[in-house]
Amino acid sequence: MRRVWIHLRAAGRGIRMAFILAGPAFSHWFTAPKHPTIAWRTAWLQRWCGRTARGLGVNVQVTGTPARTGIIASNHLSYLDVLVLASISPQVFLAKSEVRNWPVMGAYARWAGTQFIDRTRKSDVARQNDEFRHIVEKDAVQTIFLEGTSSGGASVLPFKSSLLEPVVANGWQVTPAAIVYTCKGGDPSENVCWWRDMPFTSHALRLLLLDSITAHVAFGAPVSPGDDRKALAIRLHAEVSALKAGIEAGLQRQNAR
Repeated sequence: MRRVWIHLRAAGRGIRMAFILAGPAFSHWFTAPKHPTIAWRTAWLQRWCGRTARGLGVNVQVTGTPARTGIIASNHLSYLDVLVLASISPQVFLAKSEVRNWPVMGAYARWAGTQFIDRTRKSDVARQNDEFRHIVEKDAVQTIFLEGTSSGGASVLPFKSSLLEPVVANGWQVTPAAIVYTCKGGDPSENVCWWRDMPFTSHALRLLLLDSITAHVAFGAPVSPGDDRKALAIRLHAEVSALKAGIEAGLQRQNAR
C-alpha cells in the first residue's frame, strides 16, 4: 500500500510540475517581443523562476545583497541553482553547451538569454569575452559557476580561472554567492544535488517526492578583480567557501536550539 501511495504522490506532483512548466512557455509565446532585450529576458526569467520555485515547494532564504551589475560567482549543486538564483534577482546564466538541446529546459534557457559554452574548446572560452561584455555593459548581471561541474555540497570544488579573463580585463566587480540546500524527507546530497552520474529522470522523481526544500543563499561583498585571474579565482573560492560555512554554522545553531 505504501508503494502505491508513493507512486500516486509522485504522479500527482509530476502533473503539477507539467502545469507549472507550461506557464513560462505560454507566457513567452504570447508576450515576448520580436527582439527581446536582455532586460526583458531576465525579468521574464525572474518572474517565472519565482513562481516555479513556489510551485515546487522550494523556500528561498537570502542573506546579503544580490549584485545589480557585474558578475556573480556561485558554487554549483543542482539544476535547481538557476531556478533559485534567478528567482532572487535578474541574471543571465552561463551553461554548458549540451543544455541548449535539453528537452523543454533547453528552450527555456535560450529564451532567458542563457550563454552556452563548450569548455573543451579554448576558442569557445575566448568567445565569452565578447558575450560577457555585451551583458555587463547592458547593466545586467552575468552569473557563472566556476567549479565547472556540480557537486554533492560537501565542499566547494576548486575554481577554474579561464572564465575570469574578461572580468580582469574589464575591471568588473564579482559578487561571491553560496547555496546550501536542506530538505525534509530525504538527503540533500542525493535528492537535491545533481552530480556524479545521476540519471536525470530518477533524480527528478526523488526531488518531487521530498516533503519540502529550502535553498539558503548568501551573497558576500563585491570583490575587485585585480590583474591576475588565477589569484582572483583563489580569492573567490575562499569567499564562497566562507559564505557556505557561515550558512552551515547558522543551520547548526538553529538545530541545537
